[in-house]
Amino acid sequence: MAKELNNIAIPVRDLEAAKALYTALLGEPFADSPYYVGYMAEGVQIGLDPNGHRHGHTGPIAFWKTQDIRAEIEALKSAGAEVLDDPKDVGSGLLVAVLKDADGNLIGLAQA
Repeated sequence: MAKELNNIAIPVRDLEAAKALYTALLGEPFADSPYYVGYMAEGVQIGLDPNGHRHGHTGPIAFWKTQDIRAEIEALKSAGAEVLDDPKDVGSGLLVAVLKDADGNLIGLAQA
């Protein structure tokens, strides 16, 4: 069962404009690349994702840490969730997946 918030990914269309705004809000990013800009806020990573909209992500997604992403997905599917993005390695062995609930709200899972 996931209980710890890992990060919040925010889909953005204009990465440079979003970076200017979130840098004013959160300070300098710890990661700055064309595919992801990351900030730390009270121990939670806030990430700007310029590819999110293309993947159907319509708003911010809270990603929850899990020890077993596949088991977590099965439990959530049994409870009514639908898989939007199957687990994928986004670098350094970090697996992420996105599901949605019956109301269309997005749920992110992350396994290191």
